Parts: sequence; C-alpha cells; structure tokens
Amino acid sequence: MGIDLGTVNTLVCTTTKGVVLREPSVVAIDYSKNPPEVIEVGLAAREMIGRTPGNIRATRPLRDGVIAEFEWAEKMLKRFIEKVNGGPGAFGMRPGRVVIGIPSGVTEVERRAVADAALQTGASIVNLVDEPMAAAIGAGMPVDKPTGSMIIDIGGGTTEIAVVSLKGCVVSKSLRTAGDELNENIQDHLKKVHNLSIGERTAEEIKIRMGSAYRNQEEEEMEVRGLNLLNGLPHTITINSTEVRECLFPTLMEIVAGVKSTLEMTPPELAADIVDRGIVLAGGGALLAGMDELIAKEVDVPVHIANDPLSCVVLGTEKMLNDPTYLSILDATEFRG
Repeated sequence: MGIDLGTVNTLVCTTTKGVVLREPSVVAIDYSKNPPEVIEVGLAAREMIGRTPGNIRATRPLRDGVIAEFEWAEKMLKRFIEKVNGGPGAFGMRPGRVVIGIPSGVTEVERRAVADAALQTGASIVNLVDEPMAAAIGAGMPVDKPTGSMIIDIGGGTTEIAVVSLKGCVVSKSLRTAGDELNENIQDHLKKVHNLSIGERTAEEIKIRMGSAYRNQEEEEMEVRGLNLLNGLPHTITINSTEVRECLFPTLMEIVAGVKSTLEMTPPELAADIVDRGIVLAGGGALLAGMDELIAKEVDVPVHIANDPLSCVVLGTEKMLNDPTYLSILDATEFRG
C-alpha cells in the first residue's frame, strides 16, 4: 500500500488497484465523550469545518507536512486504511508494507512520528520516502539514470524542490510555504482592505476560482460573503482576479526564490540537463493558473506541469512497490514494528 499523507489531502493506492482513496486530511472529534471520540474523517469531516457545535471540533492533524496531533493522525490513517480494506470488519487483513511520502526537510523525530502512526494501524513494514523522489517517479522522470531531473512539488503545507539523479536527491530544499499560506494571504488581504472575515474554505475557493500567478487570462470578478469586522454583520463584497493575484504574489516569489537557490547549488552537468529537459511541476500548486509561466520567466528554464500533478506522490509510491528497480530506495528507508 502506498500513501501520500498530505497536509490537505491523503491519497492511498494499492499495488493491484492503483489509487483507491483520495480524501481531505481532516478528522472530526466529539469532545463530549470520555475519552474524546472520532466521529468522521475525510470528506465528511471537511464539510464540518467552521460549522460545528462547541463539543465537536473538525481539525487537520497535519501542519506544514508533518504530524501536529499524533493521536488524531493515527486514528485518521487507520480509518482510511480500513476504508481501503473494506471496513472495520475486514481490518484483519494487515496492510503489510506501507510506503509513505513525507517532506524531505522533516526531522528524525517527525519521521519517527509518521512511522509510528502507520505501524499502529497494523502495518508490518513502513517505508518513508522523500516526497520529491516519489513525485519524480510518479511523474515518469528518469530518476534511475545519470541525468539531472528537477521536480517542484507544491502541496498544501510544504513546497518540495529537488534535483534527482541515480535514485537519489542531489540537491533538495523543503519550504514550509505552500497552498495553506496562499489561503492565509487571501484571508489577511480581505481583513485589511475590505474589513471582511472569511473562513479557510472560502479562501481556498477564491484561490481555485480566481487565483493566478501570472497575468495570462481575462480579468474576472467574484462575489465573496463573510462577516463585516466593523459591525459584526454578514456582508458581501466583489473582488477581481488582479486583486487576488497581487495578494498572492509575495508568497509565490518565496517559492521562486527557493527554486533559484536550489538551481544555484546544482552541479553544472546536472544544471545543463535541467535546461535541456526542463523543470516538472507537481502538487496542487501546479494547478494555480500561470504558475509554470511565472517560474519559467523568473529562472529562464522551461517548466512543464505533470500529467496528474495531484497524484504524483502516491503514483510514485505505487511504482516503487511494483518495480524492483526502486528496491534500494525502499531498503534504505525501512521501519519495522
């Protein structure tokens, strides 16, 4: 079983069926029970964010690509694995080997927390693979060849930038600047400029519908509903795509700076390969309109979007489980219960 345990979404694949689960990394907890009890995970829990009574809290147990609330992350992961195995009654089937993609910049303590969470769900062997390597494999890049390949995986909590060659990361950088920060940019902008308070889900909807990194489309307008901070009453405003692009720009330039920094550290021979082959963009951030054009303009290297950017990491874990070529990567990242 392969898992992309993301800050925003969790994807699960099996060696025989491909991607079998794609759900938000959200868990809803009822604190009126003793001990507190998980009532929903995934999509059902996400629908509850910002809409629950005092005794129920819908939360994301991962922040910036790592586990922030271990107990709830473990329970969420267990529920997802149960779903894949056909429900709690079928959980007698141990998942055996589980390959999980994690950010390249996490500490050893954070790695152990992820491994422990997976082992607690019943897995017998857990492999923790760096997300940029898994994403590069999932995007079909020739990571086993002596050729430089550059991948940028913009997720919800982290942006992973790496140059890979011969099944290893030659240069890598993990930025805790990604999709979540873009949502916060929109929320902060509306508070400062329009005195309007909106929730995280509304900010994400604005980013998806109106967000762009480069001026390459017709200007659009959108009505946004929220709470007026001056009088505390519901209020509706109209924003345009230029306004949204400008508030996202500083964070996008932080990602571009990370790409430049990684390229500066890349050995010349591999840098020449990257100029020839281009950079591959993966993750949810790859879907932001004009993101590929912004990076290409700033670093003067062609940028291509992966065929299925949202699934690159989990597809990479699937290939690693099925193809003996990648066995050496798995052997070096193994945890056992």
